[in-house]
Amino acid sequence: MRYAGEKKFNFWTVLTLILLALFLLFVIYPIGMLLAKSLFAGGQVDLSYFVKFFTKKYYWGTLVNSFKVTITSTLVAVLIGLPMAYLLRNVKIPGSGLLNILIVISYLSPPFIGAYAWIQLLGRNGFITRILNAVFHMNFSGIYGFAGIVLVFSLQSFPLIYMYVSGAMKNLDNSLNEAAESLGCNAFQRVTKVIFPLIMPSLLAGMLLVFMRVFSDFGTPMIIGEGYKTFPVMLYTQFMGEVGTNDGFAATLCIIVIIIALMFFFLQKILGKRFTYSMTALKPMEAQTATGWRKFLSYAVVYLVTFIAALPQLTVIVTSFIGTINGSLFTGEFTLDNYRNIFAKGNTSAIFNTYLFGLIAIAIVLVCGILISYLSVRKRSPLTSVLDVLTMFPYIIPGSVLGISFLYAFNGPPFLLGGTVLIIVISLSIRRMPYTIRSSTAIIGQISPSIEEASISLGASQIKTFLRITIPMMLPGVLSGAIMSWITLISELSSSVILYTSKTMTLTVAIYSEVIRSNFGNAAAYSTILTLTSILSLLIFFRVSGSRDLSI
Repeated sequence: MRYAGEKKFNFWTVLTLILLALFLLFVIYPIGMLLAKSLFAGGQVDLSYFVKFFTKKYYWGTLVNSFKVTITSTLVAVLIGLPMAYLLRNVKIPGSGLLNILIVISYLSPPFIGAYAWIQLLGRNGFITRILNAVFHMNFSGIYGFAGIVLVFSLQSFPLIYMYVSGAMKNLDNSLNEAAESLGCNAFQRVTKVIFPLIMPSLLAGMLLVFMRVFSDFGTPMIIGEGYKTFPVMLYTQFMGEVGTNDGFAATLCIIVIIIALMFFFLQKILGKRFTYSMTALKPMEAQTATGWRKFLSYAVVYLVTFIAALPQLTVIVTSFIGTINGSLFTGEFTLDNYRNIFAKGNTSAIFNTYLFGLIAIAIVLVCGILISYLSVRKRSPLTSVLDVLTMFPYIIPGSVLGISFLYAFNGPPFLLGGTVLIIVISLSIRRMPYTIRSSTAIIGQISPSIEEASISLGASQIKTFLRITIPMMLPGVLSGAIMSWITLISELSSSVILYTSKTMTLTVAIYSEVIRSNFGNAAAYSTILTLTSILSLLIFFRVSGSRDLSI
């Protein structure tokens, strides 16, 4: 949107160039370094690393394992999330508001915390394992490997399907459902022939996010997978073991991950456009009171699934107050020793760093997100279009790949940022910025340009109008999105575990390190602090947004 007398090269153009330069430096340059290390050796094109990967089953077998885990977990998440969204939207369930919060919290906590909690419940010496073996005289040795990974990922990911589908169903016009009923369709036919096709775009979007989250996570397979190695685990171990001698192969693995991620991203875009429907809910669907066996079944499914999803968080909180022997064996006695350990001198840096880095990163995300969304909507040009595309790359690239690319790009001249606070903050900001940009773009699209035009016609400059009119109108929605970005930001592990040093350790890295060292008491205490922070942030989100509905 260009006003009369506005020059082509102005403040907004300069701002676009600055933001474009930042994304070129912190997104394209690191990816370019990965590509160069994987394709070139001695100044010539060398595909030996790719040949090494595809000719040795040890390497490509982990990719097959990842696809098995990812596809299975995504399908199970859909099988759980879809009915949950339907039941909570269409059936009056007592305490549905609390259930919604519990479901969201189970999604917001890092997956590897769920893996740790399920080990406490269903591991070799887990609480449920001991009960099963004692009561049924079984010899159950714990849920590890493929089954354990799928269990954790499915329960961690179905809330995302639930939120997307629930949001889509909120916008459905119930008159279509009533028309189908009047034409003789039963409840099953109405769901499969009317509701399901209309929510398909949202379901595909949710499935893509689940797929990318599961495919790129290495913490869960590392903790509960044991001998079942997935691609991210192999990538992490190869990088950590070979960074000084054969970093070209680690870069090649990163490029393979990026290619796979891009393929599924564009596939989702194509399918989304193919199945897209536009609808205004003149008569929204309303929850009905169920009776008889439908009431019993609906209540049983919703309460049972919610309880199982929230069980890892409850386990972590309870075990944080139970004493341990040498950190690994729980005594069964309630104590505050675990908290005394983590709050001892020198052990609080991870907590302090998490809040400090998170606040700095979210401030950067807020400022850049507002500016980029404004430029993309109000100042459309070839430059802003390129900027808009570049902002999507961190959304696609897995965190571990971003962390490795940052080390390759900024661990030596001319940009020596490795081991600093700055590289952690930048990685956190880059990782979470696409979410805020997309939400801000949607918000500014709802603000009529005539309001800004009226301000300019009364003598205010464009910059003053932007600061005094546009930003205040955007702020409530942007702040709500920023709080949600904050919750996911403080739970980030994939990039932080690669970039951290002893001075820049965060809560997620501290939890992961304690679990790997079998210091379960300390891990539970750290996890409880992170969980309570997420809950408090979620309550603030509800307060700011004025809503109890977290559907997407």
